[in-house]
Amino acid sequence: MSRFWTLLTGLHSLAGPVVMLLYPLYASVIAIESPGKEDDEQWLAYWILYSFLTLTEMLFESVLEWIPIWYSVKLLFIAWLVLPQFKGATFIYERFVREQIVKYGILRGRHPDGKAKKKFAHFMAPKKGEQEAS
Repeated sequence: MSRFWTLLTGLHSLAGPVVMLLYPLYASVIAIESPGKEDDEQWLAYWILYSFLTLTEMLFESVLEWIPIWYSVKLLFIAWLVLPQFKGATFIYERFVREQIVKYGILRGRHPDGKAKKKFAHFMAPKKGEQEAS
């Protein structure tokens, strides 16, 4: 029974990085390379929520360490955010985060036609003739 428990503990420890980081990283790269926009939104929403959860966890670390099932609850929540069947990240973003962004006017300077995004991309891209020789 001891070996079985050790195996389960190891799998549980490995599941966190795979579910929270490796799979989302892989899926984000696939989403960037795909022509559709829907999967991009899912993974951007995931990284926003994951960052917020990580920051919250850092702030309340002393309290959360007293909750023995916190890691398992977090793992289940992240799995719900990540799994394509549920699209939890998109759901949470559209239902709660976007509402707060609009309420507090965070996107006030954003252009609906995307000009700000184009200007930023133009700023970041090297101009013709400025590319360094390798």
